[in-house]
Amino acid sequence: MTNKLYIVEGQRTPFCKLGTSLTGETAAALGISAAKHVLTESGIDSSLIDEVIFGCVGQSASEMNVARIIGVRVGIPDHVPAVTVHRNCASGLESVSYASAKATEGKGSIFLTGGAESMSQMPLIYPKSAAKKFTSLFKSKNIFQKLKALHQFRVSDLIPQISLRLGLDDPLSGINMGQTAELLAREFGISRKEQDIYALLSHDKALASRAKLSEEIGAVYTTNNDCIASPSGRFVSEDNGPRENSTVEKLSRLKPVFDKREGTVTAGNSSQITDGAAALLLMTEEGLNKTGAQPIAKIVDYAHSGCAPSKMGLGPVFAIDKLGVNLKHMDLIEINEAFAAQVLAVQKMAKESIGEIPDEKLNINGGSIALGHPVGASGSRIILTLAKSLKRNGLQRGVAALCVGGGQGSAIHIEVCQ
Repeated sequence: MTNKLYIVEGQRTPFCKLGTSLTGETAAALGISAAKHVLTESGIDSSLIDEVIFGCVGQSASEMNVARIIGVRVGIPDHVPAVTVHRNCASGLESVSYASAKATEGKGSIFLTGGAESMSQMPLIYPKSAAKKFTSLFKSKNIFQKLKALHQFRVSDLIPQISLRLGLDDPLSGINMGQTAELLAREFGISRKEQDIYALLSHDKALASRAKLSEEIGAVYTTNNDCIASPSGRFVSEDNGPRENSTVEKLSRLKPVFDKREGTVTAGNSSQITDGAAALLLMTEEGLNKTGAQPIAKIVDYAHSGCAPSKMGLGPVFAIDKLGVNLKHMDLIEINEAFAAQVLAVQKMAKESIGEIPDEKLNINGGSIALGHPVGASGSRIILTLAKSLKRNGLQRGVAALCVGGGQGSAIHIEVCQ
């Protein structure tokens, strides 16, 4: 990859569970908060930014092209373009790879990228039968036509579908994301206890790393009067997913969600449904020279790969393989924790194909099982966490990767700048 990009700064919001502290904030509001913190920390003149690129999976009808809203609202001039990208769970990483492609083509030297998601605000959807009847009602010209249209409604027409739940169903394989994890658990012989132990470790690492993770978090001022307030009032400054006093015994009591009779995947060993955003400021060497900024890390390369939709959880293995890195030379590795079974399957498959992913190098600050997985933002979050972890620990190289619903994997290789 020529004309490489460098990570100059990165910040994220706290990641908060569905229906809690950030439930009143839209995806744009969360993205704006993260982007403002990045611009403040970097001290860059926002007029120098060439493009704003953000990932978002569940864009609201009132916030179409959320990247544009974020860019304008943080003070980036109107003439600077913005685009929202979508690669399911890897949308945040896609924002970085999209910027990298632009830089390679010489179409920019400074990019504001990231991902934002308000899973709490994903809408309810009425069935098609209701849509037709509502159309008829809206077209009615008098009271008699309106009464006739209303008479056509049935109770079933007014029971909405939850779009968040629909989004977890894969139209290609005909099963949902949790069921793909169940398939991997069976194929790789991963027990319920192994998954619960892994989940507990994710929480324990996140709790032990609170001070370190705080370095990448910028507080959000929430406008939601009904939110579960943080200790500091309206300022939400901490992830609320990591669970204290959890044990394998407590996790073992949870019932399987996706295969209620014989399943092993539970809410406790799956990623949490979460609201949050992350932002990254990227520059080429030209951008660095223009601003005098000091980079944290260099983006060496990235890769996206396809795989069987029913085994989408294995996507990171294929993406890392396509990336062509030697895992022995990687100091740290971030694998997004969609499910404990999925990460454990990635480790098992990688060991037999592309190289071992040692436990001591993997997700050293915990992962999405503890921190949460706001789907549009996680790809940016794991890059940010990886870059800061490498820098903090005096290490050099790392890889971050995610599985992607529909059967894909995305990965990125970065090196710390000395």
